[in-house]
Amino acid sequence: MKTNLAAGLMFAVLAVAAPNAGAADAAQAEALAKKYNCLQCHSADKKILGPSYKDVAKKYKGTKDAQALLVKNVKAGSKGIWGPIPMPANDKVSDAEAATLVEWILSM
Repeated sequence: MKTNLAAGLMFAVLAVAAPNAGAADAAQAEALAKKYNCLQCHSADKKILGPSYKDVAKKYKGTKDAQALLVKNVKAGSKGIWGPIPMPANDKVSDAEAATLVEWILSM
């Protein structure tokens, strides 16, 4: 009986915390995008020099290895995927930070 009660309480805590966790993750990702100057070339919903994050999410929706591919592109840069302007490498971004950024972008 105590096990069921504890499991029920844990579920209730997780259910309440989950929406807030997404908001915290988004805020953390946006802070990283500002820190690493991603927003100089990208925005959530309009093309600047690079594609909007929503366009990136749309393009890679359903792509099996999108997360790994985009993390690699964030760190190593890319060329020719979205046109003639290359995205410079950002080797100062850690793997964990790049993963957070890409998760956020793909969630849009």
